[in-house]
Parts: sequence; structure tokens; C-alpha cells
Amino acid sequence: MNRLRVQLILAFTLVVLVAVGAIAVLIIRTTNTQFRQYITHSGMQASGSGLERLVAYYDRQGSWEGVESLLGQGVVISGSRGVPIKGMSGRSGWPVEQLDVILADASGKIVYDSDGKAEGKKLKSGERAQALPITQTDAVSAGEKVIGYMLLSYPSGLDSLGQLEQRFLDRMQRILITGAVLAVGVGLALGAILSRSLTAPLQRLAAAARAVAAGDLNHHVQVEGSVEMVEVAQAFNDMTSALGESERQRQNMVADVAHELRTPLTVLQGNLRAILDGVYTLDTAEISLLYDETRLLGRLVDDLRELALADAGQLRLNLRPTDLAQIIHSTTEALAPAIEAQEVTLTTQESDDLPRVQADPDRVAQILRNLLLNALRHTPAGGSVTVTAEPIQNAVQIAVADTGEGIDPADLPHVFERFWRADPARARTGGTGLGLPVAQSLVAAQGGSLWAESTLGQGSTFRFTLPAL
Repeated sequence: MNRLRVQLILAFTLVVLVAVGAIAVLIIRTTNTQFRQYITHSGMQASGSGLERLVAYYDRQGSWEGVESLLGQGVVISGSRGVPIKGMSGRSGWPVEQLDVILADASGKIVYDSDGKAEGKKLKSGERAQALPITQTDAVSAGEKVIGYMLLSYPSGLDSLGQLEQRFLDRMQRILITGAVLAVGVGLALGAILSRSLTAPLQRLAAAARAVAAGDLNHHVQVEGSVEMVEVAQAFNDMTSALGESERQRQNMVADVAHELRTPLTVLQGNLRAILDGVYTLDTAEISLLYDETRLLGRLVDDLRELALADAGQLRLNLRPTDLAQIIHSTTEALAPAIEAQEVTLTTQESDDLPRVQADPDRVAQILRNLLLNALRHTPAGGSVTVTAEPIQNAVQIAVADTGEGIDPADLPHVFERFWRADPARARTGGTGLGLPVAQSLVAAQGGSLWAESTLGQGSTFRFTLPAL
């Protein structure tokens, strides 16, 4: 019962049964009523001398006033069946008290009712449509005009149908019931087919999901069916593609992390082994070398932790109004010794109307420091690094430009990938390979964006924005 296909079939069954059942009952009742009315009124079309006497009475009186005295004298309204009016003696062999009669004037007001219940009331629209118009010749126009209406009916409980008519009505009811049963059967068959077509893509999707859960991240489902099913299939395929790409990046990252950790660990282990074996003496220079390798390991671990927190959306930020000019000055001053040692010229340019930004000052300093260290690594002695800050629309843009070797256009889209390596000419010297990805994650967490521009052989420019106050 919990399977969607079973529920759909049951739902189709219920809808078809209710709809066909309601229609069948309505048709049977309407046919029964209308057919009986037709038979009754087709056999009670007033004609003959009785109707002529009513017209003659109206001609003499000019109205229907006192017509009950005429009807009480035994005026017989006969038709194809020759049935008498209730309260009159019949001439056709039908029992007395067989018919009810209502006589109304031209306006529809009832002037005579054999039951005595409706006199003085108006004929309803349905009753007027079923009534027999009584007409006389108009002396002025020589046309026929309606002077009244006569409504004949059988008393409730009396059946006006003969044997042939009843057989016809029974046959019609059997045809309707048979048609209803066939309609239900066809509806159920179509419901089963339709439910199968609706659930088949879901079953394939479930099988694909189980395949993905088992580790097959390249599994895709066929995009077909309704618009909704096509959207679900496309979303599933996009998801598996994203999962596959994430798994590939994870595997590459694990391999890169292992490689990055292995290099300093190998240096540490080799040097320590050499010291223990007496190859190297334990002096300040050797200790300094080992200390540099531990610092590299520490930076690598810190960068990996920053990226992991950013990916999980758990990076802690202390956003507040921040003066970018002050951060630029303090960061460049802290890196001044390294800049002087590399014989690189550093220039800063801030706009006079530089607004404050909504940012974390420590994280902004970390972003700027990573970009400056990246620029210094790729700027030869005698080159220059320029830091600029200027307002643009609702943000402030900071740019770090160098005069290094630049980046090949084919490599430019990959500069923010973790542990990415270009050709040997741009190989890392002293970095962890995570500075740019960390900077990009920190900028994005503060509502900004970071991108790179470069011309091969002329240098590179890294720009990032932060929302202004």
C-alpha cells in the first residue's frame, strides 16, 4: 500500500468510480424523469370538444373567472390516451381520479387546481414549459393568441408508463450501467498504464541513487518523461557530476597534501638522521634549517584548516567598519624587511575619498599578506610591486600588481586551485601552494570577490573587492 504505483492505481480507481458513478446516476435519474414526463404529456395533449368548450367559455366571460363550475360539470380533456381529468367521469375506460389538472391564465396565474392547493399562485418556469397553451383567434390580427395554460399530470405514486415504455426505460438503464462498468474498466487499465509510466523514471532514479551510494559517481539517468521528471533527472545528473568532481578534487588534494607534507618531513628526517650519525654538526645553521621546515609545516596546516573551515561555512569573522588604508600601511610595513631583502620596490596608492568597509581587519590583513607574498615570489630583483585601493560603486577595490614574469593565459583560470602548479618557471619557492585559495575563500566569506589579470612577460595583478559602508 505504501508503493507509489499502488497508490496511483487506487487514486485513479477512486476518481473513475466517483466520476462515472455520479454521471451514471445523474443520467439514469434524468432520463427516467424526462422520459416519464414525455410519455405522460405526449398522452395528455388536450384536444376535442372539451378544449373547445373551455375556449368558448373564455370567449363568453372574457376571463377564467368561475371556470371551476365548467370543469366540475365533467368536461373531459382527452388526447391520444383518452385520459380523464381528476374529479370527472371518464369516457375512455380510465379510472376516475386519474389525472391532476391545473389551469392558469395568460399571465401564468393559476385559476384552477384540481387539488385546490396552488390556486392564486404563479406557474413555475418549468411548469409553464410543460403546460399546454390554450389559444383563440384574435379578431383584430386574425392570429392566434394565448389565453391560458393547462397542465395535466399523474398524481405522485402513479406510473404512466406502459409495458413497452417501461421495457425501453429498463433497456436504457442497462445500457448506461454497462457503459459505466466498461468506462471504469478502461479507466483502471489506463490508470495502471499511466501509473507505470509515472513510476518507471522514479524506479530508475532510485536504482541510480543506490549505484551512487555504492560509489559509482559516474552513474547518470536517462533524461526523459514529463517536464518535472526531466528536471529531476537533470538535477540528479548534475549532482553526480558535482560529486564526481568533488571526489576527484578530494583525491587530488589528499595526494597533494601528502606530497607537501612529505617534502619538509623528509628534510627533517634526513637532517636529523645525519646529525645522529655525526654527518652534520648540531650548530645554529642546521637548527635554523630544521626550524624553517617546521614553520613550513605549520603554515601548511594553518592554511588547510582555514580552507576546511571556509568550505564548511564555519569560518569565524569579526565584521566591523574597517579602515583599509591603515591595514595596507601596517601590512606593507610588516613585510618591509622581506621586500628590501629581495630588492623589490613597493608602492602604495590609496584614493583620498576611500570609504570604510564592512570587513574583518585581521582577515583583510591576511588576504593582503598572501597576495603580497605571492607577488614577491614572482617578482625578480629590481622589479616593483604596487598596492592600490579605490572606491567602485558600492565597494572598495584593492589591487596588488607586480612586474614579474606573468601568467600564461591557459594557466590563468587555475591560479586559485589548491596546490596548482604551472610550468617550472613559476614553481613555488617557499610557499605552501594554498595562499591564493585561502585568500579567495576569505574574500568570498566577507561578501567580496577576488580575480587575477595577467600579461605573459609583463606581470600580474590580483584584485579583490569588499563591500563599502
